[in-house]
Amino acid sequence: MIKFKIVTPEKTVVEEEVYQATLPVEGGDVTILPEHIPYIGAIKAGEIILRKVAGGEESSLATSGGFAEFHGNTLVILADTAERAEAIDLARAEEARTRAEALKKEHMHMDQEEYARVAAALEKELARVKVARKHHSRRGISIGTDGMGA
Repeated sequence: MIKFKIVTPEKTVVEEEVYQATLPVEGGDVTILPEHIPYIGAIKAGEIILRKVAGGEESSLATSGGFAEFHGNTLVILADTAERAEAIDLARAEEARTRAEALKKEHMHMDQEEYARVAAALEKELARVKVARKHHSRRGISIGTDGMGA
């Protein structure tokens, strides 16, 4: 088993034993299993997938990025933000995504720093929406095309 911990500047989001963790990294995903070689890497905005047992049910978290370190069957993630899928309000995440997309379209009036901030916010909200939608569909909750639920 892997001792898994994900920490944000505000709190410890998850601290539990898992069998497997799949992390979003540049170029794809990396899956960490027990006895994996030591690993240090940057996490990008996306979905962290955890399994408590081999072949078991998945649980998901949305993250906006950070760093991961695995050594001695301990995986620690220092994340900018992280939320469990079941804690994400899909309607609010959709609204935030829409606002971020609108801001990004106005990039002609922004300097590079402002544009980078807005692009990062959009990436974060897209990850939250993806994870929330996946969680809702796993639970058999109908989701309307407007993103507000049916």
